[in-house]
Amino acid sequence: MSLAAPPQDPHAPRFRVRPPANWINDPNGPFRWRGRYHLFYQHNPHAPVHADIHWGHASSADLAHWEHHPIALAPTPGGPDEAGCWSGCVVDDGGVPTAVYTGIDRDHAGLGTICLARAADPDDLALTEWRSLPAPVVGGPPPGLDVVMFRDPFVFRHGGRRWALVGAGHADGTPSVLLYDCDDLARWRFAGVLLDGTDLVAAGAFGDRAVGWECPQLYATRGGEWVLVVSLWDGDPWATGYLTGSLAATEEGGLRFVARHAGPLDHGRDFYAPAVLQEDGRALLWGWSWEARTAGETERAGWAGVLTAPRVVDVHPDGSLRVAPAPELGLLRAPEPFVTTPGRAPLPEAYDLTVTARTRTTVSLMRSASGAELTVCVDPEEGTVTFDRAGWPRAGAEGAAPVVARVPPGTEPEVRVLVDGSLYELFVGDRATVTERVYRGPDDVAELVVEGAGTDVGGWALVPSPRE
Repeated sequence: MSLAAPPQDPHAPRFRVRPPANWINDPNGPFRWRGRYHLFYQHNPHAPVHADIHWGHASSADLAHWEHHPIALAPTPGGPDEAGCWSGCVVDDGGVPTAVYTGIDRDHAGLGTICLARAADPDDLALTEWRSLPAPVVGGPPPGLDVVMFRDPFVFRHGGRRWALVGAGHADGTPSVLLYDCDDLARWRFAGVLLDGTDLVAAGAFGDRAVGWECPQLYATRGGEWVLVVSLWDGDPWATGYLTGSLAATEEGGLRFVARHAGPLDHGRDFYAPAVLQEDGRALLWGWSWEARTAGETERAGWAGVLTAPRVVDVHPDGSLRVAPAPELGLLRAPEPFVTTPGRAPLPEAYDLTVTARTRTTVSLMRSASGAELTVCVDPEEGTVTFDRAGWPRAGAEGAAPVVARVPPGTEPEVRVLVDGSLYELFVGDRATVTERVYRGPDDVAELVVEGAGTDVGGWALVPSPRE
């Protein structure tokens, strides 16, 4: 089954991972098995609201074209996950794909357990059927730390061993990432706090608003540096951040993260809970983009949420994040571009647009009935790229103020805009991303207008595969 959305809803992304209906939130367990990519996600199969959480499942041979599979994990009545199968990861455990996830029971009060589920048939390339173990491998947070939030395990390898991170928040309002030794997935040993919010680099970048760090992810760069990704929780999902640095051994036999740089993972307001897949030679990242419209509008639409396009992430020499769309996304482009020069051109509902600016350049993407414009303004001299959506307000307290991303001044930044229905993903060179949801009204006009001297432009409509 393809992931194409119903044609009657122009806001629904057609080329990114999302179920045909109802709720999706965090991406879970991106995993490559026998040449095929698998991507799981938090999913309510019964309503477009965050409740009754299962693991949905899609897979792809090329990162561009995805297929649905049956639900992978469902709550077990009377089990440790009876109130929800929450976020986690998938690993190869002795030749058996194994999900490591947060189980929530009926008495859930912020503290999850760490549960396992194994693929019933590792020879099934679709990994259709999964079987949960009846008891958790970790029943709750370690004693003595006064932890009030505990969830989202992520397993990685370092020093020839297998370790796991767990997101946490403490009673005094300090967020942290806890570390476990889990070389044997059936036996977990608490190995200390990898990093917490009192770290000077983290505090300088993120402030003190977050009281918990959710969905911790860790990947190694090609140069040997480590990147820790955290989702900042202030009682609700808020924003995402990254830290670059190194791993150092502790006297207690654990690890600590030594941070040298930190910053926002995405500058937009509609991005959260990213998940990372470490491959040989690169790391891939997906995020969750929530709805930026009212609950009533979402309920009437019958669906909520979408996963972003896969992004290749690394680190620049100065420690800042390097991020770019996965090159496989070029497979979605139409054979011929719809625009090759600055000027005016109608825009399709889904497209891949690149603009290289040598002078101050304004890129208009949509015009409202009242004359307001949705624009991207590139100022190479100042080193700024501004996404301005003033004519398209969004639901929520953050409003619709312009979003500014920065690049080194004096360069000629290439700005790439991926639009799929209401999902807008803006890549500023390989330095920054902006993810926002913008809903086109019935009288709004999607038209490209590029104004700037010496600007290069190329745009392609996104097209489904022939079988779709």
